[in-house]
Amino acid sequence: MRAMVLKKLGLFAENQTPLDLVDLPVPVPGDDEILVKVSVCGVCHTELDEIEGRTAPPVLPVILGHQVVGQVETAGKNVTGFQLGDRVGIAWIYSACRTCEFCLAGNENLCKDFKATGKDADGGYAEYMVIPEHFAVPVPDGLKDTETAPLLCAGAIGYRALRLTGLKNGQNIGLTGFGASGHLVLKLVRFKYPDAKVFVFARNSVEREFAKEIGAVWAGDTADASPELLDAVIDTTPAWKPVVEAMKNLKPGGRLVINAIRKEDTDKDYLLKLDYPAHLWMEKEIKSVANICRKDVVEFLTLAERFGIRPEVEVFSLEQANQALAALKKGTIRGAKVLKIG
Repeated sequence: MRAMVLKKLGLFAENQTPLDLVDLPVPVPGDDEILVKVSVCGVCHTELDEIEGRTAPPVLPVILGHQVVGQVETAGKNVTGFQLGDRVGIAWIYSACRTCEFCLAGNENLCKDFKATGKDADGGYAEYMVIPEHFAVPVPDGLKDTETAPLLCAGAIGYRALRLTGLKNGQNIGLTGFGASGHLVLKLVRFKYPDAKVFVFARNSVEREFAKEIGAVWAGDTADASPELLDAVIDTTPAWKPVVEAMKNLKPGGRLVINAIRKEDTDKDYLLKLDYPAHLWMEKEIKSVANICRKDVVEFLTLAERFGIRPEVEVFSLEQANQALAALKKGTIRGAKVLKIG
């Protein structure tokens, strides 16, 4: 099978072709696993975090990719939940122990044995991959493959972040950073909280215009003051400046939810600008999003089909994975990036 493989870590700026196209044997599923023939795989900023070592894979080489849509090709002898030919989605959650207190409470994302797709196990930048059947999810019939892929991470983890804000209808919410996750959260807010106002902060003028096109009441630069104070803000950026600047726009008791697995160190000194009275006092909160649960994916796909939530997508071939990552790094394409494989 063809696969784009990461063999060594390094800064993307110093090597903009970190993935190599190789030919590998098709993996064989274990007794509790399914073999998936990959149709498409989304491209996520987390792949850049892996390549640059902020969340380094434990073993190299590795096949990246955790927004996978495909069909069940074969199944292990213990598999009962899927039939051959079923269409499935595979998200960042590859596996968890299923027996600890967090797993039993439906919070597998907090399990100490949590394993990530495309990091702790080979992912979807390939023609085939395997996954334990319990952590694959059925894809609703009303969703196309290319539009489903970004929903599996950018959408589902954005859905988790939105739940963690505690937002109520009629309140104000801010989104700082407006890529794949941000634009899907905005669409979700419009359906779940029709009277809520969405304010977007983005350094790119194209992203600001895009935000207003799809329903933001206001869009400004990262450091701008919003015209109204906000009940919550979701940060989807890899930087620290948006964290500090978002806090000044929160109401008393407001909550910032950071939706990022890792932050880059480029502007870490911006944290020195944090001013306790202006940014943190008055019972403001900061909360992180850790990984993702299977139920987040299932629930969000159901909502996406029901409400017609579809991402803006730019499609690349498998061989163009490096170009897609470069576009993501530069922020030159609005919405989400998807590799078409099968």
